Amino acid sequence: MQRFLRPMAAAILATGLAAAAAPAAAHAEAQTGHGDRFKRVGYFIQWGVYGRQFFVKDVDTSGAAAKLTHLNYAFSNVSQDGSCVSADPWADWQMPMDDAHSVDGAGDTADQVLKGNLNQIKELKAKHPGLKALISLGGWSGSKYFSDAVLTPESRSKLAASCIDLWLKGNLTGMPAGSGAGVFDGIDLDWEWPGSEGNEGNVIRPEDRQNFTLFLAELRRQMNEYDPKSEITAYLPAAAAKIDAGFDVREVFKNLTFGNLQGYDLQGPWEQVTGHNGNLFTDRRDPHEFTYSVDQTVRDYLRRGAPARKIVVGVPAYGQGWTGVKGGRNGLYGTSTGPAQGKWAAGTDDYKELVNKPGKRYRDLRTGAMWLYDGNEFWSYDDPATVTQKAAYIRLKGLGGSMMWSLDQDDAKGSLTTALHRVLR
Repeated sequence: MQRFLRPMAAAILATGLAAAAAPAAAHAEAQTGHGDRFKRVGYFIQWGVYGRQFFVKDVDTSGAAAKLTHLNYAFSNVSQDGSCVSADPWADWQMPMDDAHSVDGAGDTADQVLKGNLNQIKELKAKHPGLKALISLGGWSGSKYFSDAVLTPESRSKLAASCIDLWLKGNLTGMPAGSGAGVFDGIDLDWEWPGSEGNEGNVIRPEDRQNFTLFLAELRRQMNEYDPKSEITAYLPAAAAKIDAGFDVREVFKNLTFGNLQGYDLQGPWEQVTGHNGNLFTDRRDPHEFTYSVDQTVRDYLRRGAPARKIVVGVPAYGQGWTGVKGGRNGLYGTSTGPAQGKWAAGTDDYKELVNKPGKRYRDLRTGAMWLYDGNEFWSYDDPATVTQKAAYIRLKGLGGSMMWSLDQDDAKGSLTTALHRVLR
């Protein structure tokens, strides 16, 4: 594999540059989302309206909304009794938005029924008619009861019905019937992970693998009865062991509109040795016991029966960081004393923060990766150049598109979203 990386990297970069240079007029359809060849998915985090002060309106003013085909709203929870529930009704549909934070420039009124992020998503879709919105179910800290909820035919039917009722029919808890109708066009499953370890305390069973497949089929059946055009997507893991423990890939993809592949958290400061957060190709010099890459993950799914056109590659808008880093190659594969401190958490930081950090940047076109090293801190993250290389790879391989986690971590100009859009349209 390694002897082909250099010519492949050159071909990928050339493809990306050619696509990025294509006249905008030739892709006018992409601005509305109609007729797009590639999916361009962006996650919007529910809790961003608090400390981060990132609102749905910011997806519009950054220019990102015009460059996306799908907005995934994260997250809805699975309750202990096996139902779809809101993780935060205040942020979802109760929080009033003033003029400055409303997509249409008109603040919510006291007698308005639907407020919060959901109303803003409706306004965003009205402004960008081709944009679809999906409710994401689960997430790292919200997957605890997934296994219980899909254990039996009755529980699978109940969970599917409750998700459709709450999020697609819009029967929001404590609100008039249908208050949230028209917000979401489908459901994104973010169970992390069926049959294998995720967040501490998650319920895990060996039969999760078959039950995920059965739940997906039941959800598709019920969604077809409600609206055959509604979409189902899923967030899927990078590690081959997790793929095989939790997913019958060929059967799963039969009921997915497309699958979002994990293209980040491939290495991180939970390990002592530094590495890449989301490298495109595997580095033969990587000393980690388990090595990963976007390309390896894509090939793993293709070999297991996933159709190329349904594979959407995850791209990070954040980086992983280590401190006390010594040795390695300009810090790469050096040893650390622990996670570096980010703005919001240890070991991770947003692209918009990392792009302004002092230190020297290094690139490796063969692996499609870059990093920052100042002699102490090491940060692995994506910038517009590496994102362009990944987008070119997606195009060259005939894959389905890109997914970004998460939109609030991009800069105010939507630089990463723009780089993907230039190639994938």
